[in-house]
Amino acid sequence: MEASISIRPKHLEEKDCWQSLRQFTDARIALGRTGSSVLTNDYLQFRLAHARARDSIQMPFDSRKVAEQLHKLGLHTLEVESKAVDRATFIRRPDLGRRLNDESRARLKAMHYPGCDVLLVIADGLSSKAVHRQAVPLVARLLPYLKALHLSVGPVVLAHESRVALADDIAGIMNASLVAQLIGERPGLSSPDSLSVYMTYKPYFGRMESERNCISNIRPEGLGYDAAAFKLAWLIDAAFNRRQSGTGLKDESDDPSKYGRLAPLREKFYGIEA
Repeated sequence: MEASISIRPKHLEEKDCWQSLRQFTDARIALGRTGSSVLTNDYLQFRLAHARARDSIQMPFDSRKVAEQLHKLGLHTLEVESKAVDRATFIRRPDLGRRLNDESRARLKAMHYPGCDVLLVIADGLSSKAVHRQAVPLVARLLPYLKALHLSVGPVVLAHESRVALADDIAGIMNASLVAQLIGERPGLSSPDSLSVYMTYKPYFGRMESERNCISNIRPEGLGYDAAAFKLAWLIDAAFNRRQSGTGLKDESDDPSKYGRLAPLREKFYGIEA
């Protein structure tokens, strides 16, 4: 009679020599395997991350909650919509997300807004989750820098179904000298809530992508709020000094010798809970 042999499932797992490096990144490296297949747990984690990314894209923009948080910082807000009438249209027709709808355009023009130095636009983009989590904490840390630079700030515009270029359309109508758009990035499988900022000097509809500066991966696990706020403030100051943005304006905010009128705040500013 042959003796039976039992093998625990964990003994079938083949370890990768890169296993120790997983502590340094959220990327899917050094995954275990059984034969030619990934482990069930890794497969399920992948499916979960994919579902979270899809949910981030479909999540409605809770502009009322964001507005309430901004009001606590002493900022006024107004809302606009793009020509994309719903989320499905927004995803299929990126061009419609770059232009204001007729009602929003007429409302902005009727304001006869005299203009401001810096206009902040908070837009849902491809991840409302990113905007809900990261936008207000970033704005809270940016305001002290703008005050130090003696720059006027207009009402914060909350934009629905918005692509990046919509900010230029808005800022052109509102006579803003510079616009910074905080927008949800396309979700990744390890980062469904990353925020980006796109900054344009002398904005108007039709500006090319090369005429904007971008700061990306803003979230606690990526580029932190304090670092992102200083980087954005430095770019804003440099844009006004050099009268340009985009490829002609290189980000040198990490070089202390290039700080100019600004330096990173020693004490963190908490105008609202992150």
